[in-house]
Amino acid sequence: MEKLIDVITRTTEDAFEKAGYDRKLGHVSVSNRPDLCEYQCNGAMAGAKQYHKAPIMIAEAVVDEMKKADIFASVEAVKPGFINITLNPAKVSAYLDEMRTDDDLSVTKTEQPKTIIIDYGGPNVAKPLHVGHLRSAVIGESIKRMGRRLGNRVIGDVHLGDWGLQMGLIITELQERKPDLPYFDESYTGEYPAEAPFTISELEEIYPCASGKSKEDPAYKEKALEATAELQRGRRGYMALWKHIMQVSVTDLKKNYEKLDVHFDLWKGESDAQPYIAPMVEKMKNDGYAYMDQGALIVDVAEPTDQKEVPPCMILKSDGASLYTTTDLATIVQREEDYHPDEIIYVVDKRQEMHFIQTFRCARKCGLVGPDTKFTFVGFGTMNGKDGKPFKTREGGVMRLENLIRDIDDEMYKKIVENRSVRDKDAGETAEVVGLSALKYGDLSNQASKDYIFDVDRFTSFEGNTGPYILYTIVRIKSILSRYEEQGASATDGAILAPAGDPEKKLMLQTARYNEALEEAWENYAPHRLCAYIYELANDFNSFYHETKILAEEDEARKKSWISLIRLVKNVLEDAIDVLGFSAPDRM
Repeated sequence: MEKLIDVITRTTEDAFEKAGYDRKLGHVSVSNRPDLCEYQCNGAMAGAKQYHKAPIMIAEAVVDEMKKADIFASVEAVKPGFINITLNPAKVSAYLDEMRTDDDLSVTKTEQPKTIIIDYGGPNVAKPLHVGHLRSAVIGESIKRMGRRLGNRVIGDVHLGDWGLQMGLIITELQERKPDLPYFDESYTGEYPAEAPFTISELEEIYPCASGKSKEDPAYKEKALEATAELQRGRRGYMALWKHIMQVSVTDLKKNYEKLDVHFDLWKGESDAQPYIAPMVEKMKNDGYAYMDQGALIVDVAEPTDQKEVPPCMILKSDGASLYTTTDLATIVQREEDYHPDEIIYVVDKRQEMHFIQTFRCARKCGLVGPDTKFTFVGFGTMNGKDGKPFKTREGGVMRLENLIRDIDDEMYKKIVENRSVRDKDAGETAEVVGLSALKYGDLSNQASKDYIFDVDRFTSFEGNTGPYILYTIVRIKSILSRYEEQGASATDGAILAPAGDPEKKLMLQTARYNEALEEAWENYAPHRLCAYIYELANDFNSFYHETKILAEEDEARKKSWISLIRLVKNVLEDAIDVLGFSAPDRM
C-alpha cells in the first residue's frame, strides 16, 4: 500500500503545480501543532524567495486548489505562509479498511531487495555473555528483522572471537592443571577423546584465572603467546583442544542467545578468516598499498578532508602477528566471496569507531570490495547503573547476562502474581515473556548511540514508556476481542467506518502511519523510532478505550467498526514488537 503521507504529499504537489509553482514545494509532514491541524506544508515559505512573492500569497493560491481534492476536510493558509491540513474522516477510514485486509498491514516490500550482512554479537569464546553484550545483540537483531520485514535478504553473523590470545591462555592453564592429557604430547598419534576435558563452568573459570596469571607472570604470558602461535600454525593436539573449547562454549552461547530470542544465520569466527589473510596481505603488497614501517606492515588511510587524525591501518605487527584489523579485513574478503553483499552493517560499541573507519577505508582503498558495497557503523553507548557508571553487580563485578535476565524475570513474576490476572502455574511462563519485553524495549527505546540508565523498577513498570505497558495494551485488546466473540460475533467482518470522534480519528491516523514509521526506522537503523511509534499508538488506543464503551454500543455497525479498528491496532502492535524481537502473552 502507498503510505498515507505520500498520498497527501502527492495531492499537495499537484495543487502547487496547478497554482503555477514548483511541485517539489508540496512536501507534507505530520503537524507539530496537533491542536491546530493534522498535517502541515511549509512549501510556500521556501518558495517565497524563488518566486519573489509573499509566502501567504503562494499559500492562498495553493489552498484554493487543494480545496478541490476530496481527501481534505479542511485546508487553511496561515500567515506568514503555512498550510494547515485536516483530512476527510471518510478517506482516513477507507485507508484503514484497506489496511486491515492487507496481509502486510500496509507495509510495502522493497522493489530492489539488497543482500545485507549484519555483524553483531561479537562474544569471545570461553567467556560468559555479560551485560556488555546485550546492546549489540538486541539492536542488531531488531535491525535484521526490520530489513527482512521490508523484503531484503539480511544475514546475521555472530562473529566470534575464537582465535586470539585467550585460546593460548586456556591451553597454557589447562596444561598446568592436567599435564598428562594427550593433547600436550606431540608424539601422540591416536584419536583424541570425543568428550571435552572440561565443562562450561570449568572453562569459564580457567580463562580469567589464566588472564590474571599472564598479567603478573611474564614467563606465563610468553608461554601463552607461544601456545597461541602453535595453535595458529595448526598443532594437532592444540587444534583438538580448540575444537572442544568451541563445541562447549558455542553450545552455551547459543543457549543464552536463545533466551534473548536472538538468532544468527552464521556462527563464523576469526578462525574462519585465517585462510584469507595470507593472500590478502600479498595482494596489498603487490598492489603497492601496504608497506613496512618500523617492522610493521601498514596501509595509509588518512584523507585530506579529515578533521581529526586517522592513523595508518596496521595489517601485521613487527613479529608478523595479525590483529583485529587483519581479521576484520579478511572477514570482509570472505563475505565478499561468499555473499557479494550490497552492505555490511557493524553493530558495535561506539568507542570502536576509529577502528572501523580505518578498516572500511583500507578495504575500499585496497579493492577488497567493489565501489558500490556500503559499509555502515552503528555504534552504541553503554548501559549504565543508576549511579551513571557501567552496570555492575552489587559486588562491583561485571554482571552475567543470564543473571540480568533472571533478575528481570523474577521482578516481573512478583508483579504478575500481585496483579492476580494470571494463574500461578502460568505466571512463570508469562513473566519470561513480559520480562524479555522489559529488557529489550528498555534498551531499544533509547537512541542506540547514547548511554542510558538501566532501571529495573522503571523498565518492568506497567505504566509509561515500557515494554510491559505495550504488552498490557495488546492484552487489553485481546480481552475485548475475546469477549466480543464469546457473544457469538465475528471480530473480522466489520468495515471500518468514518470516526465518530476525535480520539477515534487520532487512533486511526496513528495506525495508518505504521508503514511510514517502519521504513523510517529501517532507513536510519533506529529501532528507538519504531518504539516511539508503538508507544504513541498504545497511548492513542488507551485514550480511545477510556472514552468509548465499545462492547456496550447499541449501533451494531458502529460496534463492528470499532472491533475491526482495535483488531487492526492489535495486529500492528504485534507485528511491530515481533520486528523489535519480543512477543505478547494472552494474559498478564
